[in-house]
Formats: sequence, C-alpha cells, structure tokens
Amino acid sequence: MEYWLPVIWFGVIGFGVLMYVLLDGFVLGLGILAPFAKDEHELDHMMNTAAPIWDGNETWLVLGGAGLLAAFPKAYALILSALYLPVLLMLIALVFRGVAFEFRFKAHASRPLWGWAFALGSLCAAFWQGVILGAVVEGMPLQEGRYAGGMFGFFSPFSMLTGAAVVFGYALLGACWLILKTEGPLQRTARTLARPLMLVVVVFMGLVSAWLPFLDSRIMARWFEGGNFWWLAPVPVLVLVNAFALWLAVMQDGRDAKPFVLTLCFFVLGFAGLVFGIWPYLVPPALTIWQASSPPSSQGFVLVGLVLLLPVILGYTWWSYRVFAGKVAADSGYH
Repeated sequence: MEYWLPVIWFGVIGFGVLMYVLLDGFVLGLGILAPFAKDEHELDHMMNTAAPIWDGNETWLVLGGAGLLAAFPKAYALILSALYLPVLLMLIALVFRGVAFEFRFKAHASRPLWGWAFALGSLCAAFWQGVILGAVVEGMPLQEGRYAGGMFGFFSPFSMLTGAAVVFGYALLGACWLILKTEGPLQRTARTLARPLMLVVVVFMGLVSAWLPFLDSRIMARWFEGGNFWWLAPVPVLVLVNAFALWLAVMQDGRDAKPFVLTLCFFVLGFAGLVFGIWPYLVPPALTIWQASSPPSSQGFVLVGLVLLLPVILGYTWWSYRVFAGKVAADSGYH
C-alpha cells in the first residue's frame, strides 16, 4: 500500500482539479466574455445560464486543495511557499467574482459596475490559475527539500504564456456553453466568438508544447525516453482531430451540444498530456509523489472519508446539472 496509496491520491487530486477546470471554467469564461454582451439584458441572460449551478463547482477546488494537504503535505508546503502570491490573488479574484455575481442581480444604479467587476474577477482568476499551472510545470528550484526561489520566482515568460492561454481557453469554454444553453442572437454571438477563440487556443497549445523542451522540469524526457513517445503520441494527434471537429461543429447550426463537449475534450486531452509529462513528479523536477506523501496510515484514514464523500459530491453535481438542463430563455432565470 505504500506504493499504491500515493498513486490513488494523485489520481483523486488530479480528478478534482480537472472537474473544477471543466465545471467552473465555463463560468469564468462567461465573465471573460461579459464585455461582449450588447446590453445589460443580454448579460443577465449570459449569467442566468450558470446561476443555478456555478457556486457548487468550486467544491472540486476545495477537494483538490484539501486532498493535497492531507495526502502530500510536503508538496502542499512547497507549492504554497513558492506560489503564495498568485494563489492568494486567485482566491481574492474568485471571491470578487462571486460577490459581483450575486450583487449584480440585486443592484439597480450600480448594476453596470458589478457587471464589470464580474468580468474583472473572472479574468484575473483565470489568469492566475494559468500562471500557477505554468509555474508548476516549469519546475521549482529546491535546496535541501525547501523552496529556494523568491516571492516572484513564479514570474517567467512561460508562466505568463500559460496564464494567457488559460484565459482564452476558458473564454472558448464559455462561448460553447452559451451555444449549448441559449438560442437566437446571443447564441449567434457565441458562435461568432467561438471560431477565433478556438484558433487562438490551438496556437497557444502549440506554443506551450514547443516551449516544453527548453524547460528543466523533465517533462519532455518523460515523453521521449524509452518507447514512451509511441504510447503518448495519440494525445497530440487527438488534439488536432478534436480541433478540426470543433471547428466544424461551431460552423453547424443545430448541433448545440457538440461544441461544448469537444471543448471539454480539449481540456481533458491537455490535462492528460500534462499528467503523462510530469509523472511521477508532483513538484518537478525533484519531488515525486512518494517523496511528498504523508504516512500510509494518514492517507488510508483520509481515504475512508473520501470514499464516503466523493459519491455525494458526484451525486449532487449530476442532479443539479440534470435539473437545470436545457435552454435558458432570455426572460427567465435568477433574480
């Protein structure tokens, strides 16, 4: 069990992070696209598509963070030491986004101000999530098991690139969510935005992939050592196939669910490529999941709670999306 418990927890945390990205990503994307709303009524319509389910999505972020603390305390300490500032800014932006989401529906004279606050909070949260991702992938300087960088050690051209990439990725996810949930002029606007956003996302994925060989986090070594390349090659091939299918789906009226599903596949494939690349390191380039793990007794104890809790989270997530499935009319929603 000393071998398998860290592997199980690595999978659990990865699943939690992926679920958060997929489910809260489109809500952040709605905020990023908020300035493109023609008027306050159209912004109401955009926000009403996510109003019943948006706050439950952040449960997955809590699961990922709490799981990291419980199962991999060394990695938790290192990541928080190195990325304290971007993590703090991300959390502040998420709170700001949430407050703006709720206040805007109750405000009158200040409603446009809260709309811009919703957009700014979403944009900042998405950007800092991308910066955190880039900093982890790029690797952290360690000395005797401790973080050896400064407060701004996360700042690099690569982390700024991944920050911008996540912003455009979430915007694409938000546009395809609107295609799924709306009709009429708002849906046409979403289709118009989705096409250039998809091209930008593909370009960003290419830039990030081209940059990886120049990083010192051993990611490319994982891809090319031994015969791994032939096992992992389907991932970039599937990304290209998915991009082509998404382009066709966005162009076709009447296939409203397909663009959103294919955009989700974009994120899943990118996440899979990342996990394959950094395995078995939790904090590249030196700390593996076994080196970072807590004692097996601690991991086993917390795993019992997870077995009881995870079905509940999955159950109410499925139920809430099922209850509020279908199109959202322009004159209905949260008030």
